[in-house]
Amino acid sequence: MVDWYPLDNFVVEFVLNLLAMKNFIACLVVLISMGYQPLHAQQDSLQLTQKDSVITSYWLVTAGINIVDDSGDAFQDFTTIRDQWNMAPFPSRISVGRYFRNGLGLEAIGTYNRYKKGNIVDNRINPENKDYFGLDARLSYDLNKIIGETAWFDPYLGTGLGYTHANDQGRSTFNAVIGFRVWFSDHWGLDLNSSGKWSISNEGTNHIQHAAGLAYRFDIKKELTKKGKEKLALMQEQERLADSLAAAKKAEEEARQMAERLEREKEAARQAAEKKAREAAMEKRMRDLQASLDSLGHVYFKFDSFDITDQAKNILVQVSQIMKENTDVHLRIEGHTDSRGTTSYNQGLSERRANHVKAFMLDQEVAEGQLHTEGFGESRLANECADGVHCTEAQHSMNRRAEFYIVMN
Repeated sequence: MVDWYPLDNFVVEFVLNLLAMKNFIACLVVLISMGYQPLHAQQDSLQLTQKDSVITSYWLVTAGINIVDDSGDAFQDFTTIRDQWNMAPFPSRISVGRYFRNGLGLEAIGTYNRYKKGNIVDNRINPENKDYFGLDARLSYDLNKIIGETAWFDPYLGTGLGYTHANDQGRSTFNAVIGFRVWFSDHWGLDLNSSGKWSISNEGTNHIQHAAGLAYRFDIKKELTKKGKEKLALMQEQERLADSLAAAKKAEEEARQMAERLEREKEAARQAAEKKAREAAMEKRMRDLQASLDSLGHVYFKFDSFDITDQAKNILVQVSQIMKENTDVHLRIEGHTDSRGTTSYNQGLSERRANHVKAFMLDQEVAEGQLHTEGFGESRLANECADGVHCTEAQHSMNRRAEFYIVMN
């Protein structure tokens, strides 16, 4: 049975040793809080999360404390701490290991401890403080490979060999270990274990070594869990379906766009044909109107005059009627003279003749916006009667004229 006596001097000193470790513990808390990331955060079931992957291999470094029970009856009553447990008041254990995908791990461990004066060591009361040194090599197996991955809880069993120098004597040991790690993130966690150490020779008693420390792992390799692989397959199937739907939608959109483009091209062709037909009709109409004007003939003036003659009035009345019936077309009235007189005088006379024709047509209620005038003087003679050429009066009279031309808006 466990003997629970009131706190004696050992327990007081044990507590003081723990208090002396406050700086180390504070460092652990800070590091854990810095590295902590919840591994159980609930996310969309259709997204891969940390729960869907598991770390399969890594390097591991641990640092912490160790407690040794070398009383001689540690394996009969390993709960007695009053006079059997020994612990140094500072970090006293370090290990380095490599853990593999198959669940096996190799680890090298170094420990230091101090057998306290007055404790039971090798079934005798220890007469003085004595140093303890241990160097162990361990092969362990991750029990998650059997019970199923938990991500945060990592129990393990192990065996190995070591060398211990304790109670002023060295001994080779066969070791067996049971322990577990609790991971706060991919990198940071706590490692707790207990090792039984059996002396291979008859030198020294068998003893138990308990350990607790901060664990850090690096060079991590991850793989999806079975559930993660199933989720990935489902996501890939959904992505394939989404791609198929997107491709079908894209094809449908392209077909719609092609139909719209064909419709636009058809409409553009129709409008172009209509425009061409309108332009052709307009050209024919203008040709017909111009032919009508040409059939009326030109308006002629007397020598050095811009007055409208009676004959000219008859023509202008008919021209005005054509313009009033076609209000969407314009008329250009061109005034001309014969070659007699100066060029500048003839230019002004031709302009006055065109303007008088316009004034007459305005009196006939032709819209002013339809009429445009321009004088050409003697620059566009209707025959060869230029300066220095002898011509009859009848020949000169053919140049004293006003001509009419239909123009577009």
